[in-house]
Amino acid sequence: MDTKDATQVVHNRNTLGDLYRSCQALLENVTGVVMGKHDQARLCLVALLAGEHVLLEDVPGVGKTLLGKALSRSVDGTFSRIQFTPDLLPSDIVGSSVFDSTKNHFVFNRGAIFNNFVLADEVNRAPPRTQSALLEAMSDQQVSVDGITHELPDPFMVIATQNPFEFEGTYVLPESQLDRFLLRFSMGYPERQAETEILNTHRSGQPVDQLKPVCDWRRVLEFQAAVREVKIDESIIQYMLNVVEATRNTPDLSVGVSTRGALLWYRATQSMAFVDHRDFAVPDDSKNLAVAVLAHRVQATGIMQGAQRDRVEQIINEIISQIPLPT
Repeated sequence: MDTKDATQVVHNRNTLGDLYRSCQALLENVTGVVMGKHDQARLCLVALLAGEHVLLEDVPGVGKTLLGKALSRSVDGTFSRIQFTPDLLPSDIVGSSVFDSTKNHFVFNRGAIFNNFVLADEVNRAPPRTQSALLEAMSDQQVSVDGITHELPDPFMVIATQNPFEFEGTYVLPESQLDRFLLRFSMGYPERQAETEILNTHRSGQPVDQLKPVCDWRRVLEFQAAVREVKIDESIIQYMLNVVEATRNTPDLSVGVSTRGALLWYRATQSMAFVDHRDFAVPDDSKNLAVAVLAHRVQATGIMQGAQRDRVEQIINEIISQIPLPT
């Protein structure tokens, strides 16, 4: 290695060190207000650094909205919250063209989707036509209105929430929309000690309202660029493909993981390694993300919609247990 190459290696290591420290500060800032939910905050950060989106499922009042707010406030970007209701229109999300009589032409008024972070609260309460307004945004980071394409800001992340136990007045998310989410996971109830701390820290208001950003959107773009450089050994790739193939061949599943699902699992693995301050992935990165990345992309055979989640997660865990990790 010549002097120029050696200097570049040292420079890259120093740059990575700065990025790792910034990433850790971002995670600590979020967990400082979302107490007792380190793993969930870490998964949200994995999705952000992969440039993808998250679906949070759980009962009301366990911190789903709080986690979305804390992450957005920790990054000095723009934020919007859309409360999904049965009467919400697609134009309320993406915007609409309005005729300006003074200029004698139509002017596009941007909707709430034009922000770095979009919290889609109770996303399954809006009808499918409205839900579909998110598809192009989440897939291509753009929206098309009246034949004109409008680019969304970068970075862009949708954090959607829904209650998986209440079905009255809700609409099932279609498979095409579920496939746009990198991760689906639950918040869960906090432990007793964390809940005691929550009660004590919320006496005078919401701590998230005083949360200060620890990085800006440009830093997030640097994170995302570094994630794409994380190396994954060929043996790990083959392990992931073995799992994907098993989901397609098992009679327990009527729909297996798509190629896009496999690619997103690859990207999530890279991101998890980066969050753990590594520029290379290890087998456990993929294994630990398997359920959160894959379970919402498959369909269990002969199972009613309400029982799908538990069953498909069980099947994914069974497949994971049967396929050996690379040594």
